[in-house]
Amino acid sequence: MNKVYDHKSVEKPLYNLWEKKGYFTPKIGKGKKSFTIIMPPPNANGELHVGHAMFITLEDIMIRYHRMKGDPTLWLPGTDHAGIITQVVYERVLEKKGKSRHELGREEFFKQTYSFTKENKKHMESQLKSLGASCDWGREKFTLDPKISKAINYTFKLLYDDGLIYRGERIINWCPRCATALSDLEVEHVERKDHLWFIKYPIKEGGSLIVATTRPETMLGDTAVAVNPKDKRYKDLVGKTIVLPLIGREIPIIADELVGVEFGTGAVKVTPAHDPVDFEISQKHKLPRIQVIGFDNKMTKDAGEYSGLKVKEAREKILEDLKKISLLEKTEGITHSIGICERCQRIVEPLVSKQWFLAVNKKGKSGKVFAKDALDAVKTGKIKIEPKKFEKIYFNWMENIHDWCISRQIWWGHQIPVWYCKEQKNEACNNKGGEFISIESPKECPHCKSNKFEQEKDTLDTWFSSGQWPFTTLGWPEETEDFKHFYPTSVMETGYDILFFWVARMIMFGLYCTNKVPFRTVYLHGLIRDEHGKKMSKSKGNTIDPIQVAEKYGADAVRMALVFGTTAGNDSNLGEHKIKGMRNFSNKLWNIGMFVIDMKPEKHSGTVDKSKLNKDDKWILDELDKIVGSTTTNIERYRFSQAAEDLYDFIWHKYADKYIESSKNRRLEAQPVLEHVLKTFLELLQPYMPFITEDLWQRMKESGSIEEKEDLIVSAWPKVS
Repeated sequence: MNKVYDHKSVEKPLYNLWEKKGYFTPKIGKGKKSFTIIMPPPNANGELHVGHAMFITLEDIMIRYHRMKGDPTLWLPGTDHAGIITQVVYERVLEKKGKSRHELGREEFFKQTYSFTKENKKHMESQLKSLGASCDWGREKFTLDPKISKAINYTFKLLYDDGLIYRGERIINWCPRCATALSDLEVEHVERKDHLWFIKYPIKEGGSLIVATTRPETMLGDTAVAVNPKDKRYKDLVGKTIVLPLIGREIPIIADELVGVEFGTGAVKVTPAHDPVDFEISQKHKLPRIQVIGFDNKMTKDAGEYSGLKVKEAREKILEDLKKISLLEKTEGITHSIGICERCQRIVEPLVSKQWFLAVNKKGKSGKVFAKDALDAVKTGKIKIEPKKFEKIYFNWMENIHDWCISRQIWWGHQIPVWYCKEQKNEACNNKGGEFISIESPKECPHCKSNKFEQEKDTLDTWFSSGQWPFTTLGWPEETEDFKHFYPTSVMETGYDILFFWVARMIMFGLYCTNKVPFRTVYLHGLIRDEHGKKMSKSKGNTIDPIQVAEKYGADAVRMALVFGTTAGNDSNLGEHKIKGMRNFSNKLWNIGMFVIDMKPEKHSGTVDKSKLNKDDKWILDELDKIVGSTTTNIERYRFSQAAEDLYDFIWHKYADKYIESSKNRRLEAQPVLEHVLKTFLELLQPYMPFITEDLWQRMKESGSIEEKEDLIVSAWPKVS
């Protein structure tokens, strides 16, 4: 053995050996309960980051543990097409070439983006392998695979026929940069310093009312001014008429309990086309909607003389014009929350738009209720969330969930499987507005047999497809062998930050589509912060590339550093210093291996003779039994960090510092115990540090220190003696 552990010469050959021998492919056994994890699919548009390394490590620990227990164990890998963000990323690639997606056209843009993601997928696969991910690569999936796309269309039709998917005009979140609708979850809310403008609205019957707003440009679309019915200041004004400044349109003063008396003056402008609360007020009071900001972020023709101006330009001119006619009362500084697109960080514009929605609180013809069924699954314990504190957060969100806008105005993704007949030859087709659903490309209109039709241009929200990931990856809606053996899956391990984005939607879809929970346990890990507890950011220069540090210190060191000191649902700190410390632990293991394997006495009995044990032997074997029991319990109960810390302490301090030191005076007698303990803790440590443990295991086999024929990765999990 070399004096220093060289991870570079070990990791790739060992991974190739495991893969070549088919260890990652589960052997389905009758009567045996399978253990399955469907990998959260990384976006197929970039590099793996430290968050990916975290879930890879945690999931691989569970997978390797259950594989050693003899369970048919499947870890199915895959990648996500990641609709909006991938389109943004590839558009930037085109920009560097002096091109745009509009020049390419939809079909060519999709084709090129697909090739781009395919190349990224290959690169990601090599990165996952370099971290030791023992996935079944023969079952790898992509959210835009033809079979998965067909399954997504099948689900859309199920929901449509069940009366749960509808098209309607609602106020949605519109990103001017990405040029698409966003769900509520895709909007980040950030605190920003801004201004509050107090504008004098003349009352037709005499006097005026002062209204405070942070968005004066939307006043051109006001269709009422509202006050709270309990606000005594304005009791006598309700029912009177305002003459809208700059426009001259007459609008009513109304009372509505949705108005907060604390904000501004207590009187608010109602602009139904540009604010979700105002939209709700307009529906109750039957107010008209006037859209003055367009989808191109410019003022519309209904904005009068301000038409064609960009929003910022219109704001400046409106304020200037209000000053001229002495209707701008005052301006105050304010810090308030604004919505921005999570992908491009541009301010989101609330706009009324015709979109496709999924009704989550309505009972379908099938009797199923999307949100309620998912809520009940966790409340009744069919699905457990670890840590339990997130159950309350889940309940709160699911009890207040709104209909989900599932359409996106982008080219990259699953095009909505709705078709429109152009001819509408008969009454049946006319009554449907020529609209029909088809899982595959249709040959004719099912209503009137016309062969002239066009497909809906919108695509589905990425979460619509990834929400079905646990079962579409296993072959659903067909009753495949994989679906029968591995569904429901065992654990969904992911970050707590996508509990609502993804986990809740997987539960909803799983119950609706399969009548079964998609997984039995949800394990949520926290965010990885830098060594000072600050959020990692490229702009701050405090990010860690897991592949680079794995190249430098070894994959085992990175894995151990990620899980050490990390508890479920809590953020943890990671710096290069911590990874370096775990590299030192790898070297300690190597030194132990050299002492026990390379420097063993030539003549010794290979088995532990209990009659010849001294007090030190008995002590270390007793401690070994304890660590076998505690490691098993901790992994079963998802206490991965506790198991790692206990193993670290046992190996370094109890075994190396104490027992090895005491054994040097009686090496020949102690050798069987030294080998037995080393063999056992290599088995216990294998899920955490698979490369160095397998290498030392192979060396024990070669030296005759152990008689096992199996490689460590598929050896039996140790039991308390």
